Amino acid sequence: MSKGKLAKFAELATFSNVFEYEPPPKGRWHADYFKNNNPIALELACGKAEYTIELALRFPEQNFVGIDIKGARLWRGAKTALDLNLRNVAFVRHRIELIAEIFGPDEIAEIWITFPDPYPKKSKAKKRLTSPRFLNLYRQVLKEAGMIHLKTDDRNLFEFTRETLAEEQCIVHEIIEDLYAAPIGNQLLEIKTTYEKEYLEAGRTIRYLRFSFI
Repeated sequence: MSKGKLAKFAELATFSNVFEYEPPPKGRWHADYFKNNNPIALELACGKAEYTIELALRFPEQNFVGIDIKGARLWRGAKTALDLNLRNVAFVRHRIELIAEIFGPDEIAEIWITFPDPYPKKSKAKKRLTSPRFLNLYRQVLKEAGMIHLKTDDRNLFEFTRETLAEEQCIVHEIIEDLYAAPIGNQLLEIKTTYEKEYLEAGRTIRYLRFSFI
């Protein structure tokens, strides 16, 4: 491991907006961290948290939590949030498979999944963040009628998700096959991460899907 990464890991442990493996007791995020009752949105595999931070800037009346296992990436997002003095943002360094141990029932109002690893091999399908395994986890923490958003450049993951949602009897509220084919007019979808900009420059199509549970 490089000295740069080691330094970031050491600094990450000092950040007031980061929880490494020991977040507040589930069900206590509003009371113990945010100190308000504003709805909490969760970004899964947030990476450098570009989406989390931009959402927090645009919607100060909401709370946002980014979760990722990669400490070096999380360091970038957490430091940016601190530099901007964003009090409606927190980060958790943990595995997404354990979110039901981190958040309580109905504690999350919304979930964002932005450009996740598509795991193209069928043998890895269970690792996809829209597989039945993960959907069942989201059901445990998401409020009734809470929305889940997926943005991806991977057509196979997009089609897999549509098929899975039909099998799991989820409610699909919106499907956009080509997000930038026409003016968006929705500031939730206007945010572009670094990866997304690179995908667009490479001519890839960005797809979007919004759904909830019955």
